[in-house]
Amino acid sequence: MNAITLAFFLVVLVVLYLAASIKIVRQGYQYTIERFGRFTQVASPGFNFFPAFFYAVGRKINMMEQVIDVPSQEIITKDNAMVSVDGVVFFQVLDAAKAAYEVSELRIALLQLATTNLRTVMGSMDLDETLSKRDEINARLLSVVDHATNAWGVKITRVEIKDIRPPQDIVNAMARQMKAEREKRANILEAEGLRASEILRAEGAKQSQILEAEGRRESAFRDAEAREREAEAEAKATTLVSEAIAQGNAQAINYFVAQKYVEAVEKFATSPNAKTILFPVEATQLIGTLGGIGELAREALGNSATETTRTPAGSPGVPRTRTPS
Repeated sequence: MNAITLAFFLVVLVVLYLAASIKIVRQGYQYTIERFGRFTQVASPGFNFFPAFFYAVGRKINMMEQVIDVPSQEIITKDNAMVSVDGVVFFQVLDAAKAAYEVSELRIALLQLATTNLRTVMGSMDLDETLSKRDEINARLLSVVDHATNAWGVKITRVEIKDIRPPQDIVNAMARQMKAEREKRANILEAEGLRASEILRAEGAKQSQILEAEGRRESAFRDAEAREREAEAEAKATTLVSEAIAQGNAQAINYFVAQKYVEAVEKFATSPNAKTILFPVEATQLIGTLGGIGELAREALGNSATETTRTPAGSPGVPRTRTPS
């Protein structure tokens, strides 16, 4: 009976020893294995067997990407403006042994490192830069913090600034500044529009004057041509009358004088103020002149008839003449 009890007790001890030696590591974690308190290796996810009492689990390291919330910090910028800033830091453990034995309290160390570097980076920038250059702040923080955590086997994947809150008086001043800037831009755009409108209006007036001047020049040129042709016709008529006078035809000058007299009387008749026209005594000469014109015409017609009634060639011909009645 004692032997059976002893054997059973031994079996139970063996089962308990084996159970204590089996290490099941969950996915996303790694365990550090220590032998008598000294690190020996890292247990990967799954089934692992390490003899109990000789080996023990040192640290359980989360290998998944994690996030640390950086609480709100009061930071003084380069231009002495107080702002409240908070953010988040994303990190992932790449080396479980370094994360377990190179730093104590990894999350607290990362939080303090991110906080101090956040003050350093934003303290070297003006308020306007902190509000408009978040990407630059994130990039600088990521570079600094990631470089500092290399020795811990940790990779900083992202650093993000969640919110930047200036004091209320600065917010009010920035609102007034923005309003003044927008009004300035509106006034500039309005002035530029008025200037462009005036320029276009001046260009239009200039072009109109140029076209009007060209029109007057063309009209003057046409008038000059007309006067020149009229003068040429007048000169030609005068030449013909002079030639007729030189040939002994006295009725030609009567025609010329009568023509001018008629033109003068026509101008009097077409005047808008001419209700009554008084002819001088010499107007009777106009009738005689007109008679001379008629005589001149009859002589011209008579000469034409005489030429048509000439005798045949070779015999002396005597033109037929008419005795005035």
